[in-house]
Amino acid sequence: MLYIKGGRVVDPVTGKDEKADVAVYENMIVGAGPDLDMEEIKARYDVSDADIETIDATGLVVAPGLVDTHVHFRDPGFTYKEDIETGAAAAARGGFTTVVCMANTKPVVDNVETLKYIQEKGEKTGINLLQAATVTKGMEGKELVDMETLEAEGAAGFTDDGLPIMSEEILYNAMIKAKELDLPISLHEEDPLFVAGAGVNMGKVSKQLGYGGASRTAEDVMVARDVALAVETGATLVIQHISSGNSVEFVRAGKKLGADIHAEATPHHFTLTEEAVLEYGTNARMNPPLREESDRQAIIAGIVDGTIDVIVTDHAPHSSEEKDRPIDKAPSGIIGLETSLGLGIKSLVQPGHISLLKLMELMSKNPSELYRLIPGSFETGAPADIVIFGENEEWVVDHFASKADNSPFKGWTLPGKVHYTICGGRIVYSID
Repeated sequence: MLYIKGGRVVDPVTGKDEKADVAVYENMIVGAGPDLDMEEIKARYDVSDADIETIDATGLVVAPGLVDTHVHFRDPGFTYKEDIETGAAAAARGGFTTVVCMANTKPVVDNVETLKYIQEKGEKTGINLLQAATVTKGMEGKELVDMETLEAEGAAGFTDDGLPIMSEEILYNAMIKAKELDLPISLHEEDPLFVAGAGVNMGKVSKQLGYGGASRTAEDVMVARDVALAVETGATLVIQHISSGNSVEFVRAGKKLGADIHAEATPHHFTLTEEAVLEYGTNARMNPPLREESDRQAIIAGIVDGTIDVIVTDHAPHSSEEKDRPIDKAPSGIIGLETSLGLGIKSLVQPGHISLLKLMELMSKNPSELYRLIPGSFETGAPADIVIFGENEEWVVDHFASKADNSPFKGWTLPGKVHYTICGGRIVYSID
């Protein structure tokens, strides 16, 4: 039995934010509250003092485990960048107990064999690892996968993340099937017609670098189209890693029209702007790119009013050798699992945009519900997936559990130091 004593319990399911104790037996919450009767709980489960591990959470936040529904663990096929074990270790160190892996592995997850390989490795990691399948075979955008079979084998959703689906007919049919299967379909929104150079915003920084850049129009035209398709089909649509203020408006409009649309925001898109490329080089190159301050502010406003309802990392590891290439030759993407909580507090909570309770909603409750999972809470019987952290306790980003270190946040001092991550009642990360 775990006894978590004296923490500030923040529960986005119940809306409670109070000093309380928490008791965990085996893999579930068996009691939580400011006046927890441990003697009654010990008697109920026939547990002696010797069988109780106490965690003193005085001065710390106790919250449901974080959930990231957009990560790349690169396994199979690119394990020199990351693998399932190191990705899961990075997740645990960042406070995440559940992740959804994207499908652009090698081979891609368009078949049951690859899906099962990842699921079986994921079961050994200590965290909850779910896997999305592709929308189209080979991610070629031409033919739908067998969505029904992949759903039956446990695929968490469908995405060709990394590539846009250009055919309206293919996507329309995919949305109809996803609606039938009651699973989300998540889309990477970048029309290549408006991308002269990937990974950097088409604007003053790209001009300074003599690099073509990617226009926000590349995202806007795809989001506008897909919002209309979501209105038509009723599918659960996820706009991935939104970067454009215009796209935020399209999502807002789609929600007003009654569509089941959700939008992801990453910490790098609500923290940094295109100028970061000048300071951090290829570690600030990502698809979609960092844009202007007006876009960053529009993303924050979308978070505040609920237009954007999930925070994800788009954890995208690459080797140092790859990121050391010139801007036009380096791959796009950064790691993010270990800095996400800290950046959420630094960029959203500390400036007063949202409360810590709202941040936990965006990083735990909402992504769980989006992927048809039971959201973490401290109600009796809930899964014992928990993160314990110091909200304003600072730490320096100086090393990673990830196999990669491609992050513009190396050397930053962030709040939100994670002390423990508990998944299924087991401590899977501890600073001790």
